[in-house]
Amino acid sequence: MAAVTLDPLDFAALVTSRVCHDVIGPVGAMVNGLEVLEEDKDGAMQEFALDLIRKSARQASARLQFARLAFGAAGSAGAAIDLADAEAVAQGLFLDEKVSVTWSAPRALLPKNRVKLLLNLVVLAAAAVPRGGNVHVEVSGEDDQSVFVLTSKGPHARIPNHAEQLLAGEPEDGIVTAHGIQPYYTGEVARSAGMKVTMSLEEDTVTIRGENA
Repeated sequence: MAAVTLDPLDFAALVTSRVCHDVIGPVGAMVNGLEVLEEDKDGAMQEFALDLIRKSARQASARLQFARLAFGAAGSAGAAIDLADAEAVAQGLFLDEKVSVTWSAPRALLPKNRVKLLLNLVVLAAAAVPRGGNVHVEVSGEDDQSVFVLTSKGPHARIPNHAEQLLAGEPEDGIVTAHGIQPYYTGEVARSAGMKVTMSLEEDTVTIRGENA
């Protein structure tokens, strides 16, 4: 199957749609909580609404911070990003989710696109355990020799549908949708960083490797 190259405007629109999709849920929940505060003066309902607003605000903030590093510019061209910052946003993203993230990486700065790739691989790894589980992230090597190994373990672990084709830039029917833009984008970032991504499944564990092409 031939590789697909998206029009830059379509690419930007699909990535923007993905980011908005991730944020609109908690933002909508905050709006609902504020409406309850305005309309229902019952003490228990007011406390419920405040808890909903607090939790949703935390989720929205975490998702925006993650998107800033995983999809955004996050500094000037050629900038390096601290792996500790990457860990912080990854942990924050899944704080209230059924997926837990464990992290094993040196305190180091890596080239921006490598960190963007790592964070997007975390998203793919979480999608591999749709019923919940653990994602373990391991980083070894330095700078442009770094290697990423992510293991997703949980019940009914699976390689997400069409993920490998999208990572290769070869979507089914030659079409990239808003649902598929994240793995497609991940593949583009990998190639920009001079890396390749492979996925494998063994029993209840999916392993994702990112290494030099």
